[in-house]
Amino acid sequence: MTRLHDLTALEQAAAVRAGEVSPTELVEHSLARIDALDARLGAFITVTPDRALAAAARAEALLRTGGRLPPLLGVPTAIKDLNNTAGVRTTFGSRVLADFVPEVDDAVVTRLAAAGTISLGKTNTPEFGYPCYTDNDLAGPARCPWDPSLLAGGSSGGAAVAVAAGMVPFAQGSDGGGSIRIPASINGIVGLKPSRGRISNAPLGADITGLGTNGPLARTVRDAAAMLDAMAGPVLGDHAWAPPLPAGQSFLGAVERPPGRLRVGRWLATPIPDVQLEPEVADAFEDASALLESLGHQVEDVPTGLLGPEVLPSFERVWALSGATLPVPPSRAGELRPLTRELRARGLAMSAQVAMESMMALRLFTRRFLQATAAYDVLLAPVCTMTPRPLGWFDADGDGAEDFERNKRYAAFTAVFNVTGQPAVSLPLYWTQAMLPIGSMLVGRPADEATLLALSAQVEEARPWRHRHPEPWERTG
Repeated sequence: MTRLHDLTALEQAAAVRAGEVSPTELVEHSLARIDALDARLGAFITVTPDRALAAAARAEALLRTGGRLPPLLGVPTAIKDLNNTAGVRTTFGSRVLADFVPEVDDAVVTRLAAAGTISLGKTNTPEFGYPCYTDNDLAGPARCPWDPSLLAGGSSGGAAVAVAAGMVPFAQGSDGGGSIRIPASINGIVGLKPSRGRISNAPLGADITGLGTNGPLARTVRDAAAMLDAMAGPVLGDHAWAPPLPAGQSFLGAVERPPGRLRVGRWLATPIPDVQLEPEVADAFEDASALLESLGHQVEDVPTGLLGPEVLPSFERVWALSGATLPVPPSRAGELRPLTRELRARGLAMSAQVAMESMMALRLFTRRFLQATAAYDVLLAPVCTMTPRPLGWFDADGDGAEDFERNKRYAAFTAVFNVTGQPAVSLPLYWTQAMLPIGSMLVGRPADEATLLALSAQVEEARPWRHRHPEPWERTG
């Protein structure tokens, strides 16, 4: 028998419109699953049942009017705890901000609500989103539902766990160096980092480095595309925006179109010296490459030498820059976790000259890289260099600098495409002998999510994953 959490987000929306299920029933079902599962998995920092049920009642009132309905009316979702939510505490994963309650919503929160989705709360994230795993002093670690002794990845780890365990059908995340794609890979779901400027960071996101963007985590490509449609678009005053789709087109519509024969470049370069792929990660990459070739695409290796020696140190300095502007009083800096303290100290010690030179180096690299790879419709790359790591693997010794080094080696491929601003997606195409998912990353041309989504849908049809569920999926709730 089909249970409500077996339905995709689009199926839930269709069921609401057909009168087969009410928004309140969907919200109550998801809240029950959070109550049953989250103590073991750590997907949420804050759950907001009263607000969610009130929103469900408003959705039902809208249904009764018989007027035009938003496309995702009544579908439960969740907001990452790095995004401001008016009237709901937003901790940024830090005990320094454990009681902070914003007065405004981020633009992405407003847009998801306007599309009819209902947020059930705030998902777990590491302190200020810095590491590629999710753990903090408020909620503890987000755990992979395929094996709860393993970290769920980060920094959108809570969002990925909520989707993978069937607490919500899709969730909002954000990605400044791989923070959507890494947990999507670890948890066996779809994670899309859109193009720079595709989704606004208004009203408070300053986009100084241009690395970070919001994006969807979902079980299917179609759900990810629908969520992207709901979130996309600039806000007046944004310093960068991706060109809109032609009139009458949507990202969900792109999923329905065949991608045609594409030229796919195999990308195995990384700015981290001497990085080696674990055998099963290498197997996953080769398997994805063979799958794309079997679908009729031209697959070839990208020429080497495109990453200059300036890329890694420049990225490290730019990544640390935001540490200099963290909303942390100096008197409370000692309460920060070691990695946050390390990056904050680096940011505060950086001169304006070094900061500007580093950002300029990344902009120049971006121009050269995009020109050198312009002949490829899509790039194929690994997401992580290793299989999922056990709890405590990154930070057990309490050394922030060493924690950062482990982050870099584990997630050596993703950040390049935050620098270039290209859209990139992780698709769950491979499972290890221990039945752990490994995602494969596809990277599109700038602002070309449409081709990326069309190819992703073709791959999903050829190698479906929707039927694959971790053990918590089958639990009552």
